[in-house]
Amino acid sequence: MDKEEKLKNLYFSVLDLVPVIQGSTHREAMENSLALAQHVEKLGYKRFWISEHHNTESLVSSATPLLIGYIAQGTKTIRVGSGGVMLPNHAPLVVAEQFGTLSTLYPNRIDLGLGRAPGTDQQTARALRRERVETVNDFPEDVQKLEKYFSKNNMHSPVRAIPGEGLEVPLYLLGSSTYSAQLAGTLGLPYAFASHFAPTHLHDALRLYHSHFEISKQLAKPYTMACINLVIADTDGEAEYLATSMKCFMLNVIRNTRQPLAPPVQSMEGLWNPMEEAHIMQMMQYTFVGNKETVREKLANFVGETRVDEIIAVAHIYDQKARLRSFELLSQIFKGIK
Repeated sequence: MDKEEKLKNLYFSVLDLVPVIQGSTHREAMENSLALAQHVEKLGYKRFWISEHHNTESLVSSATPLLIGYIAQGTKTIRVGSGGVMLPNHAPLVVAEQFGTLSTLYPNRIDLGLGRAPGTDQQTARALRRERVETVNDFPEDVQKLEKYFSKNNMHSPVRAIPGEGLEVPLYLLGSSTYSAQLAGTLGLPYAFASHFAPTHLHDALRLYHSHFEISKQLAKPYTMACINLVIADTDGEAEYLATSMKCFMLNVIRNTRQPLAPPVQSMEGLWNPMEEAHIMQMMQYTFVGNKETVREKLANFVGETRVDEIIAVAHIYDQKARLRSFELLSQIFKGIK
């Protein structure tokens, strides 16, 4: 199978952090996310995921299940879910009830992606968890509790998720290290790696997942997903220009300044120091910037190296029209349109 065929046989999806654009409102950020979901649904994307973040002025994805409902109500066919719910912040029963409700309202369209990071700073994490102290065993136990709540076999349990019971809402494990890879393999769950900001352990995690995979009720064979950063425009130069907003966004991440997504700049010179630049370029190892042909070649190489089943793309682009255009051009890549 040649590179073009590999891309056409791959699923493509979207991760949205619901970014606040400099000079805009929180509501506009949510409306932009819905417009993006409606756009990519028409283009043939498989799923639209929203990630949980707290206490961050630049992102308004804190009430993740509510936003998933908002997106699902405004779309018709695309799968909608979490990429992910940060499970240590929540009681598994509450998550099961929330996603059971969503799955009841939008049957066969809801995904529950699960992460074990807090999605915020430690002080905010403590405020969310209200004195709960997480141990190394909590995450795998909580994942298995969720599986139980969603199963028909839980109907005689003293604690039940209603709605949710019997709906078998599909679970996905997310990770940026090797820990969740091994767990996802052992539990027979799909595995998504956060290579858009933590590229270091991607290949090790994928190998571990495949080597530990066991058949489960949800999966008969391994299923892997990789998240990447994406900026595609009509020319390489325009894409590089648009990508400066993403670089500034990541600069805010490492500086912990949490500012809204800024407009692109002509040059990053003077905005970051050499150490910050090196850090961000390492974080952005799996970032695909350029025109359609440039990105097509880079993506084909990436898929050839990783053999993932699905690409999840996130685009930190200031201008909404340019963001929509970027995902339109990506769809032309996976549809094989020259």
